[in-house]
Amino acid sequence: MPHPAPIEPLTPAERDQLADTLPGWRLLPDRDAIARDFKFRDFSAAWGFMARVALLAERHDHHPEWSNVYNRVSVTLTTHDAGGLSGRDVRLAQAIDAILPG
Repeated sequence: MPHPAPIEPLTPAERDQLADTLPGWRLLPDRDAIARDFKFRDFSAAWGFMARVALLAERHDHHPEWSNVYNRVSVTLTTHDAGGLSGRDVRLAQAIDAILPG
């Protein structure tokens, strides 16, 4: 069975575009990752969001680091196989943003 192609980290040009590509996300100062905090009306809404993100993550074969406290969800994305940020993180962040209520 052939080995899958290695996952490439973001190029410097792709990194420079992150603020425009993912305006709600921030680069973490202490690691090669992006993060975003979400606030919902209550725990049930936050949990529902996490369930939708879990389904997205499975489809993208890329899984977030996250935490939940009552109505808040914090999501961190990085690609361990790439040693930091990759296109997988950008695509999952965009998919997460797309399911947010208008």
